[in-house]
Amino acid sequence: MHAKMADSYFTIASESEGLYKDKGSKFLAFAHPVSSLEEVNVLLEHYRKEYYDARHVCYAYMLGADQEEFRANDDGEPSGTAGRPILGQIRSKNLTNVLVVVIRYFGGILLGTSGLIVAYKEATADALSRADIIEKDVMLPRTLRFSYEKMNEVMRTLKDINAKILSQDWADNQCIIYCEIQKRYADRI
Repeated sequence: MHAKMADSYFTIASESEGLYKDKGSKFLAFAHPVSSLEEVNVLLEHYRKEYYDARHVCYAYMLGADQEEFRANDDGEPSGTAGRPILGQIRSKNLTNVLVVVIRYFGGILLGTSGLIVAYKEATADALSRADIIEKDVMLPRTLRFSYEKMNEVMRTLKDINAKILSQDWADNQCIIYCEIQKRYADRI
C-alpha cells in the first residue's frame, strides 16, 4: 500500500550559510534548494574544488515531494558523525529538495564522536535557520487534446487552477496544450 503523495512540500527559497566553531575547528555549512541528483552532484563538485584544502566535505540531501530520495555522506569522518546529523536537521524542519554541504577545517584538537555530531548538527541548523522556508505545490505534467470549439472552456479552467502552460500546438482541428498543473487539481483535468 503506497502512502498518498503530498500536494505540497517545504523547501528553501535560496542558498543560505551557517557556521559553527569548536576547539579551533571550523564548520562552514551551505544549504541549497535542489530539484535533481544532477544539481546535487554539480554543487558537490563545486565545493570539493573550491574547498580543496578542507579536511572533510560532508553532506546530506533530501529530494522529492514525499522525501523519498535521500543520502548522508560522512566523507571520512567517523561513521554517522556528519552526514546523519546533517540529514537529521533537514528532516527536523520537514524540508525536501535541499542539499546541505558542511566543510570542516580541522583545528588540531580532536572533538570526539559526540563533539562531531554536535558540530555538524549545529552548523546545519545555523544554515537552515537563516534560510527562507517556502511551501511549493507539487506540479504534474499534462498533455491536453481537445477540439478548437472547447478552447474557451479549457483556457478558463487552466486559468482557474493556475496551470503553467509550457507550449501549445494546433493541428487538424485539434488543439494540444502541454502544461503543468498543481497536483491538488489533477482530478479536474
